[in-house]
Amino acid sequence: MRPELHLSAAAAALLLSANGALAETPEIAAAATDQTDPDLLGDVVVTANRSAQAADRVGQSVTVLTTADIQDSQAVAVADLLVRTPGVTLSRNGGVGAATSLRIRGAETDQTVVVIDGVKLNDPSSTGGGYNAGNLLVGDIARIEVLRGAQSTLWGSQAIGGVVNIQTARPRRPLEASLDAEAGERGTRYLRGGVGGAGERAVWRLAASHFATDGFSTFARGTEDDGYENTGLSGSLNLKLAQDLSLDLRSVYSDGRVDIDGFPAPTYAFGDTREYAETKDLVAYAGLNFGLLDNRLSNRIGYAYTRTDRQNFNPDQAVTTLTFDAQGKNERYEYQGVFDIRQGWVATFGAEHEDSEFRSASPSAFAPDPTPARASVGIDGAYLQIQGEVIDGLTLTGGVRRDEHDTFGGKTLGQAAVAWSLNQGATVLRASFGQGFKAPSLYQLYSEYGNTGLAAEEADAWDAGVEQHLFDGRLIVSATYFDRDTTNQIDYVSCAASATPAAQPLCFVNSVRRFGYYDNTAKTQAKGVELAAAASLGPVEVQANYTYTDATNETPGANFGRRLARRPEEAANLSATYVWPFRLSTTVAVQYAGESFDNASNSTRLEPYTLVDLRASYPINATLEVYGRVENVGDEHYETTRNYGVAGRGAFVGVRARF
Repeated sequence: MRPELHLSAAAAALLLSANGALAETPEIAAAATDQTDPDLLGDVVVTANRSAQAADRVGQSVTVLTTADIQDSQAVAVADLLVRTPGVTLSRNGGVGAATSLRIRGAETDQTVVVIDGVKLNDPSSTGGGYNAGNLLVGDIARIEVLRGAQSTLWGSQAIGGVVNIQTARPRRPLEASLDAEAGERGTRYLRGGVGGAGERAVWRLAASHFATDGFSTFARGTEDDGYENTGLSGSLNLKLAQDLSLDLRSVYSDGRVDIDGFPAPTYAFGDTREYAETKDLVAYAGLNFGLLDNRLSNRIGYAYTRTDRQNFNPDQAVTTLTFDAQGKNERYEYQGVFDIRQGWVATFGAEHEDSEFRSASPSAFAPDPTPARASVGIDGAYLQIQGEVIDGLTLTGGVRRDEHDTFGGKTLGQAAVAWSLNQGATVLRASFGQGFKAPSLYQLYSEYGNTGLAAEEADAWDAGVEQHLFDGRLIVSATYFDRDTTNQIDYVSCAASATPAAQPLCFVNSVRRFGYYDNTAKTQAKGVELAAAASLGPVEVQANYTYTDATNETPGANFGRRLARRPEEAANLSATYVWPFRLSTTVAVQYAGESFDNASNSTRLEPYTLVDLRASYPINATLEVYGRVENVGDEHYETTRNYGVAGRGAFVGVRARF
């Protein structure tokens, strides 16, 4: 069994393969991030430069999860997979499918960019315009890269904490198919399958999945089970139109329904209710890839479309059961070029235009058909990055970006990184500096609490680290220090009943006082250390990481110096896998999260917790594999969000077939 996760890209390279290479197809030659073979091993990193690069040339901190890692983890939700990587923490309002916040190095969840098959995911109708990872299941995903640090130079708005780049499976043979089936505790069942093929002219794949569980109570002290159901579909086609010319078509769709708990009458205290939420996500992409100048210049012209529809229902509400109705849409037009300047020197450049729009309404028994809030906005961006090997083993990277937003105006920012591979790759030194920004969301600008005078959130971040390969690569250790300052962070400001137009003019719209508004009031800082180790000792593979994050509120006022909510100071992961002589693979995985606080004033403490999972798998033959796991062996009771329930001990079994 391959290691559960890669603690660094270079570590992955040695543990998995010394010869990972790009597939020789026109779209791979184009070296665009959404065109890279997702089954590549860990010695190639795409996200850091938006083109495929050898890991020891990348100055940023990256974790690579390959197909084997994802399968070995037996994870159902992508969030549960990501939280096992360095620097990532999560909080969830219940079980799988509930609202989920992913935080990289202590940044807000809406300050992380999530990309699937090259398409940036975000929901313009959500409060911060970010992406809710609750509905993101493993499905047909074949590769994930987690890029840490401020990365807005190449990835644009929101990339303050980092970037999660997800790629779905890609066929390698003329005809191949896969089928996975799983069942277990709490009435859980998961079925997914795919079929595809790779020929001289076309590479195609179709996949579908269905997940359902009876769940447990979203309210931690509740007695009613809150279930979840999700259906996913995906398809891709790469068509070679001519030599050095290809067409990409891709789409991913999911439809989820999750039971939630709310505030039932007459007490209106949080508790069991019959409420539920439905979310539909659609991602679509069309792109043309072509090479010029004897393929020294690879080009990609693309169009991406995302749409998120969200509705909440309360069957016990009078007049109308619909309590929330929102839609967010993005249309994105982009060009990217990658120019091979000379041996060891590459320029990456591009231009983008994005149109976003949202609609949001909250019907109630008193206003069953309210007028929805609506708005749209456009943003244009252009970027340039040059990477070069200045001397043998020393790679420098520098980039600049300019964005123009319809409402808040323009922003220029930059990035620089260095990677120095020494002693024939046994030692790799890395350092990077990046600037990040996040444009105000449509909700923050134009909702009933909106403020069109908002500025963009801004961040300056840097990190530095070393990676050491020992005993011919059988032991790899790494350490990284990071630091980020964020200013102009957008917060909600409440309007007191005593507010006056002179003292708080933003509390009034057309002379009518409102409950509050959004403003650039917050400043935060996050700094810490990420430690990692990976050991390959014959039949034993050991992976470990530890992250210390000091994320604090630096805004003058009552909460100055207090820790940011729901960010554990300490987080650690350990997994040990043993492959028995008769091919049975067994794994013990431990996840630890230190104490955190549920609120800004740090008055509500969330206790530290430790989770232990046991996993096993056995390949019956080249086609069939059976597997099983016990999650939360100790039946630990814990909270990632105050008063929300978590899964107890559970056993699951499954089978994988590859044809």
